[in-house]
Amino acid sequence: MATSTTPDLPGGTWTLGDRTVTRFGYGAMQLAGPWVVGPPKDHEAALAVLRAAVGSGITHIDTAETYGPRVVNDLIREALHPYADDLVIATKAGGRRDENGGWPSARKPDELRAQIDDNLETLGVDSLDLVHLRLGDADGPVRERITEAFETLVDLQQQGVIRHLGVSNATPAQVEEAQSIAPIVSVQNMYNLANRWDDALIDRLADEGVAYIPFFPPRRVHPAAVRRALGRRRPTRLDTHVGRPGVAAAPVAEHPPDPRDRFGRPPARKHRRRRTHPLQDGSSRARPHLGLTRGDAWRDTTATARQA
Repeated sequence: MATSTTPDLPGGTWTLGDRTVTRFGYGAMQLAGPWVVGPPKDHEAALAVLRAAVGSGITHIDTAETYGPRVVNDLIREALHPYADDLVIATKAGGRRDENGGWPSARKPDELRAQIDDNLETLGVDSLDLVHLRLGDADGPVRERITEAFETLVDLQQQGVIRHLGVSNATPAQVEEAQSIAPIVSVQNMYNLANRWDDALIDRLADEGVAYIPFFPPRRVHPAAVRRALGRRRPTRLDTHVGRPGVAAAPVAEHPPDPRDRFGRPPARKHRRRRTHPLQDGSSRARPHLGLTRGDAWRDTTATARQA
């Protein structure tokens, strides 16, 4: 298929393995329903967003089979297949969704092979452009060995079903462990105004020509930190390397120490008693919670999908 429209986006282009893509990509995670579970509220609007992203010149889309699950990959295929020659779709393997909508790890060899097969099917391709091995958990990177999991993906790459490999949510030691096994073209980690612990890693990767792809760049930042940063503007590592072909990011600002931890969580608060309300008999009890749990939402959307 022909290429997409000529990129005219901030930051120009950068190199991802043997592909040149726009520095600004599109992360498709939030196209699924609430809690990234089930279909979107407006199916046609979701398709329109994907087409508008590519129409604006974006040539790098990030997805995962766990988004929905399957929902986002299905949307990408419906909206964009057959894909433009210059479009790179990056996906992930290493996790699954449980009945409560959680994100447990799934990095055993058989689990990884099944996830790659699912990505190939839902995206409608014979080979995946880029697969990141998703590590850690929902709170961030976890120090653990990744050799068996990464070697499984390397074996699939040698079989021709994966073009390029990377790691996501990884510690610097895990990046080195992966590189000791096979070349990687990218590292996908959280990096934003309040989460800056990868500065040294960004420097090293830039020197090696390995792309650094920040996720959640505008999120998990306390408003007070933004106000302080605007008054104390100083280039970050991504500013320093923004003209180099292997770093994908927009400039962000440095800020003074923030009370939130490295994962963007606020300081722990003292336990507060739940508000109570009087009953007709004069006694009182905690006000009941009337909302659905994530598990209820998961079961409801799953049932709806089956009925459809």
